[in-house]
Amino acid sequence: MIPSAQRSSQLRKLIDQGVVMLPGAFNALSARMIEREGFAAMYLSGAVLANSVGGLPDVGLMTLSESRDHAAHVARSTTLPIIMDADTGYGGPDNAARTVRELEAVGVSGIHLEDQEFPKRCGHLEGKTLVPEHEFCEKIAAAAAAKTSPDFLLIARTDARGVTGYDDAVRRAHLYLKAGADGIFPEALQSRDEFARFARDVDTILLANMTEFGKTPLLTADEFGEIGYNLVIYPVTLQRIALKAVEDALRVLQAERSQESLIPRMQTRQELYDLLKYEASLPKR
Repeated sequence: MIPSAQRSSQLRKLIDQGVVMLPGAFNALSARMIEREGFAAMYLSGAVLANSVGGLPDVGLMTLSESRDHAAHVARSTTLPIIMDADTGYGGPDNAARTVRELEAVGVSGIHLEDQEFPKRCGHLEGKTLVPEHEFCEKIAAAAAAKTSPDFLLIARTDARGVTGYDDAVRRAHLYLKAGADGIFPEALQSRDEFARFARDVDTILLANMTEFGKTPLLTADEFGEIGYNLVIYPVTLQRIALKAVEDALRVLQAERSQESLIPRMQTRQELYDLLKYEASLPKR
């Protein structure tokens, strides 16, 4: 397995070269496909962990050990840098520090922590509440001190835009950077102009969230690069596509009592084996 420090170093180099697109893997096999299709990095969403691994809503029900195990499976399947959603850090400052150590140990290249109160909510829903900024700064400082590699990317996510307003999001971002964050993830900004304004107001590594069906308009990665963003995540895109295909297939199977008409829409056995590098794994005779 490629060590976390090596992946983190590679991620920093990618950021220096331009905007980085990070599709969200929903399991190890999808991670293999992300790498095969030429992407340079990938993302692991907390929502996808809850949904696809736990069968649960994204309300903070998954544990650090479940997050670590999911990340380990993905990291073993790919050589790419991985940024992972670490929710609220699974507790207080000491928990956030342990989160960094555990995820870095299994190959994760960076994480983001968010300033919501537990139990958290999706960043594009109403009803969120924020922790006091001094509490979150303590968590960020503890997480920063726990890093093994200086290249490990610690990103502070603020949900303030949808709770206390844009100006508070900027104010909190500067406090989080001072506390030790390497970059900022401003959640649920609501226009291209707002993204551009935030990039002018907060000069650091910036992550944009291109989730579908939320409060944020869909911009291209090139547009984000032009206005000063370094990382663009697509957290649930692949899960949504996959589950819609599964739903369609189940309805065809139920209606037609056979999967025959679905064959042209399937990945073939050989395509799966090629993705898995099946032949290379067989013992030599």
